[in-house]
Amino acid sequence: MKNAEKYTRGYFMPPASYLEWTQKEYIKAPPLWCSVDLRDGNQALIIPMSLEEKLEFWKLLVKAGFKEIEIGFPAASDTEYEFCRALIEGGLIPDDVSIQVLTQSRKHIIEKTFDALRGCKNAVVHLYNSTSAAQREQVFRKSKQEIIDIAVLGAEICAECREKTEGNFRFEYSPESFTGTEPEFALDVCNAVIDVWKPTADSKVIINLPGTVEVSMPHVYASQIEYMCKNLNRRENLIISLHPHNDRGCAVADAELGLLAGADRVEGTLFGNGERTGNVDLITLAMNLYSHGINPGLDFSDISAITAAYERITGMRVYERQPYSGELVFAAFSGSHQDAIAKGMKWREEKNPAHWNVPYLAIDPLDIGREYDGDVIRINSQSGKGGIGYLMEQKFGFILPAKMRENVGYFIKGISDREHKELSPQEVYIEFLDNYVKFYPLKFESVSYAQKGKIATVFMKLENTVIIGKSSGNGRLDAAFNAFKKALNIEYSILDYKEHSLEKGSTSKAVAYVAIEASSEIFWGVGIHEDIIEAAIFALVSAINNSGLISNCRP
Repeated sequence: MKNAEKYTRGYFMPPASYLEWTQKEYIKAPPLWCSVDLRDGNQALIIPMSLEEKLEFWKLLVKAGFKEIEIGFPAASDTEYEFCRALIEGGLIPDDVSIQVLTQSRKHIIEKTFDALRGCKNAVVHLYNSTSAAQREQVFRKSKQEIIDIAVLGAEICAECREKTEGNFRFEYSPESFTGTEPEFALDVCNAVIDVWKPTADSKVIINLPGTVEVSMPHVYASQIEYMCKNLNRRENLIISLHPHNDRGCAVADAELGLLAGADRVEGTLFGNGERTGNVDLITLAMNLYSHGINPGLDFSDISAITAAYERITGMRVYERQPYSGELVFAAFSGSHQDAIAKGMKWREEKNPAHWNVPYLAIDPLDIGREYDGDVIRINSQSGKGGIGYLMEQKFGFILPAKMRENVGYFIKGISDREHKELSPQEVYIEFLDNYVKFYPLKFESVSYAQKGKIATVFMKLENTVIIGKSSGNGRLDAAFNAFKKALNIEYSILDYKEHSLEKGSTSKAVAYVAIEASSEIFWGVGIHEDIIEAAIFALVSAINNSGLISNCRP
């Protein structure tokens, strides 16, 4: 690519080394969460949400467990204002939930914002002004002191309006475009606002440090956050918040390292919706904590329902590979992956371990409402015997003999390969029955026994011709098997025989598997019946039909 030299590093390192966060192994407790779907996310939609859609999304967020939700910019439009009033006047805000509203540092906008909040039980007024070098020089053309004056004036007006307005209000300040701001200057602006609001232990102030545009590697953002945490005035009475965007694709890493660096709170959206490449994905962040044994305090136990509601309300689509929530994130098509997962799940059944550690699965799909058979083991031309065998057992109750799994695996993946498509579990099941439970051209009718089961008389049909076979054996099954061979005048040997109850579906039935060898080839058959002996006979007939041994047989 050309012209790389036109780009420079548009960020500023702290004035000294701030790397204590590098000594921490993991995040030990969840942050405070704030959803900005209804403001930051909404303004990034092609068609912003209607009042009704915002109300539905609000209920989704409350149900998921968010205690702080930024609902909009009430002074920006009638819809935003009306939504704020609808929540307050409709009694839709639970006592333990705070709404958050955004306002620029301008007097008439702040006053209209407080008007929208009249009577609110709990609200956060979020004041911001841009502080980056690029914004100061190119957009506002103001000095650093003039930028500080804008922030201080807004803070003073907010404090005055709080005194005059009914409701319970907390304050938040964002030096917008923090990541493009010199850390020393960002500190000066924030401290100036803090000195106006004078936070206390009972009335803490949120200082939000947004990655408005992600311009650095995540470790730089973490160092900036640690610098601010160590140098802000009244740190003990502050809540340090992060608001990462995803321009470089590292928003989750920014948030996680920022929390290691001392932040207390994260603002973001479901699935990472937002301007340009979006905000940090709060589902990914929360589930990352969950996967390390930390309860995130948010409920994503039915991720499919949340995804469906999100897509319907916003008109956006959740990418199939979106962490945790995408349709394919648990899917294993590769044969080696499927085999490892199947063996891992079997190991869990046998050992019942306290902790999750299944190959290729970071978390248990069941914990977020996904299924093993439809979401994990997916069948196409890349699939293998382990995955297909696991699917047949978990979904339909067939515990295929080890040697048969390979035969079935090649058969099923061959169909997928020829048809160039994924096969659903039901399609796999139908193909399995069609190929291995075969009653044509030879059809078993009935069997009777004499001499305590040592002599069997078998009744069968071959192309509508009745054939009766009679033979002896060391038991009922052996005698019946010999009767078929004698009556049809064919040669084969029994290589494998397995049986079990068919646990899925009707528990009264049994399934049998028979492998025969003829002309140095192996053929499998499956039989299903209430009686295990007759199930075995049906399996033998299926194997004979698959072998083609009777193609030239004339009764």
